[in-house]
Amino acid sequence: MTIEELDAPAAEAALPALSDILHGCVHGGASVGFILPFAPEDAAHWWRAKVLPAVAAGERRLLVASRAGRILGTAQLDLGTPPNQRHRAEVCKVLVHPDSRRQGLGRALMEAVEPIARAEGRSLLTLDTVAGSAAQPLYESLGYVLVGVLPGWARAAREDRLEGTAIMYKRLA
Repeated sequence: MTIEELDAPAAEAALPALSDILHGCVHGGASVGFILPFAPEDAAHWWRAKVLPAVAAGERRLLVASRAGRILGTAQLDLGTPPNQRHRAEVCKVLVHPDSRRQGLGRALMEAVEPIARAEGRSLLTLDTVAGSAAQPLYESLGYVLVGVLPGWARAAREDRLEGTAIMYKRLA
């Protein structure tokens, strides 16, 4: 497995794989801001409209996990904070294709985010995840601390019900 950071042109070239991962995750029930119906074109549009411009502007770092040359997972580090919050960054959209889960890709992506955050002068990382999800114990095992749960934060991707979100943080040494 390899973890690499993509700049905007490389992300544009990887758009089909990135879109496939997002599409698969949403259809697999991941609560990452989208609900069904969710077409492959919706995934591509989101990457092109929301992520690529932020990567090009240097406000977001985009990492991918690959095996045998195939992108199977991705994570983002949002650095676009206000001037009084330049000490922190948000880890967001940690996505592993449903066919590639439980193989250490999510952990590897999370571990790769930290040196980038440190190099950017960030000493506090935050993230949110569905409360009680399979991802929450992973984040806790990496040293993230649960601040609390916001009940009814977002609609579930595949059904008409509200899910709570767990707000977590990690201080970097």
